[in-house]
This record gives sequence, C-alpha cells and structure tokens, in this order.
Amino acid sequence: MTKTKIHSKGKTKEKKVEIPKTLQEKTRRTDLIQRAHNAEKSNKHQPKGTDSRAGFRTTAQYRGRRQVYGTTRNIGRARLPRIVHPGGRLGEVRRVPQARGGHRAHPPKPEKKIKKQINQKERKKALKEALKATTDRKEIEKRGHLIPKDLELPIIVDNEVEKYKKTRQVTELLEKIGLEKDLEKSKGKKTRAGKGKARGRKKRQRKTALIVTQEENGIKRATRNIPGAEATTVKQLSVEQLAPGGQPGRLTIYTENALKEIKKMENN
Repeated sequence: MTKTKIHSKGKTKEKKVEIPKTLQEKTRRTDLIQRAHNAEKSNKHQPKGTDSRAGFRTTAQYRGRRQVYGTTRNIGRARLPRIVHPGGRLGEVRRVPQARGGHRAHPPKPEKKIKKQINQKERKKALKEALKATTDRKEIEKRGHLIPKDLELPIIVDNEVEKYKKTRQVTELLEKIGLEKDLEKSKGKKTRAGKGKARGRKKRQRKTALIVTQEENGIKRATRNIPGAEATTVKQLSVEQLAPGGQPGRLTIYTENALKEIKKMENN
C-alpha cells in the first residue's frame, strides 16, 4: 500500500492506495504498442470499392472478330464494344475503361483485406505497456502534455468522479489538479502536415486528459464536450486511447475503483 494524493473537487487528501505493479514499471516495448495501435485503427476502416457491374449495364457488343455479322474489321474503325442501333448500325464505344461511361481499370475492391491482425497475448502485453507509460513523466511530456512539476503520478481521483454528469464538474476537477494549460492547449486544432489537408482531414484535434473509471454512470457524456478529453472504463480501455497515434504517454487520470480493476486485470 502506497500513500498518495487523492484529488477531488473539494480538498485534496492523502490516502493509502494500492497501486498496481503495471503502473509502477517503465515502458519498454514501444514497438508492440505501435503494432497494437495500427491493428485497432485498421479495424475501424470502412471497406470501399466500385460496383462490380459498373460500366457493364449496356447493350454494347463486340464485333471485331473475323467472319462475324457486322464486323468492324478492315473498315478503319476501332474494334471495340459498340452500341448497336436499330437496323444493325453501330454507335458509340462502351464498357471498356477508355470509353465514356466505361468501367474503371483496376478499381478499388471491397474484398481487399484492410484489417491487420495481432495475437491476443501481444495485444494484452501492449495494453499493459501503454498503461505503464501513463505514469512516466518523460513520456507524458514527450507527447506534449503540460503538467505541473509537483504533480504526483499516477493521477488518482476519488470515486465520486464516476457519478459526474455535467461538463462543468469535470472541468473544475481538471483545473483543480493543475491541468489548465493542457486544457487550453487542446482547444486549438493543429493543421495536419502532408496531403491529408486536401483529403477532408485538414485539422487535427489535440488530446488532453483521459479519465479511466470502473463503471460508466454519465462521465462519458460529461467529458465529450471538453476538446481532446475522453472518459472510458477499464474494460473498454484500448491502446488507441492510451497511445494516440501509436505514441505512448497519454495524460491519464484513474479513479480508486479503476485501480482495483487494473489489479484484477494483471492476474488474468
């Protein structure tokens, strides 16, 4: 049992709390975190592709073979599928990629495998490694979070936080902990580097605190209006939340009950 600070909207008190071993060690497998993050991210991708019949809904016929009725051979006309008009007259080219209204050459197919797989043991290991990074001050500052120098890690709050249902309550708690600068920083959106600017994702939302609870009693709804902030339960915790972009060290706040739940997770 370790004596540590328990934050609340009222007075900050010191209390003996059992901190899980996972949160007392340092991160080593950043490569595993990156792999797990990429796998989780790929599972959110939506398959995309063209209609398999696109460009083929036409009456066009190919009459370029020898000894076929109405052949286009040796008459100075490209031997391509053409619309057949009444009376046998051949019209415009259809169906082929270079024709107007034709299908695309080698289009994207919805059958393409876009999901990346990761072993179950590796995923669990990556989650524990990402949890370790939430107590490493160097990793947290490396991610760009602004935290007070005298702030104890991990950041623990009392169980009353799980019952918050108002955004104002969560904001007051974060400000009392000393995270005003980090909240202010997350309000502004950063312009993305590269060609993503032209593809419907010009801005990036900066991340701030992640609140981890044992149960969800309205804290998610109270947190969603704070730019960059999130709330989740231990059972729904993911590497993508703990290490956005595959970079570990997310500023994370735990309730007392959440620590007990993490302790149970260690034994599994």
